[in-house]
Amino acid sequence: MVDVKEKKEKRKRRHRRVRAKVFGTKDRPRLCVFRSNKHIYAQLIDDKTGHTLAATSDLKLPKNVELKKEMTRKVAIAYEVGKLMAKIAKEKGIKEVVFDRGGYKYHGRVKALAEGAREGGLKF
Repeated sequence: MVDVKEKKEKRKRRHRRVRAKVFGTKDRPRLCVFRSNKHIYAQLIDDKTGHTLAATSDLKLPKNVELKKEMTRKVAIAYEVGKLMAKIAKEKGIKEVVFDRGGYKYHGRVKALAEGAREGGLKF
């Protein structure tokens, strides 16, 4: 059985590898994803200044949000978080981002968040 500590170390190693290649600017910030067991978070980060330009999570979604029926609940929530992030980015005048999957596989909730952001109008 895979040890939890070993699993976290593997994710951190993958994240360092991704971060070596991905860099956000004010014109094209980094869309960073963090996934916990219960929630999913997204941030737009300007790496030149080290500032977070915008942030959202599933905790900020309205309670009456309409979820897609063909997706599981967590995946549908992640999709809606992506759409919400795209809406916030558009309000701030951001059209293009660099996607940082945070060391997670591009699958499931991470992929759904990215697809929601794309549907909301962000270009990767």
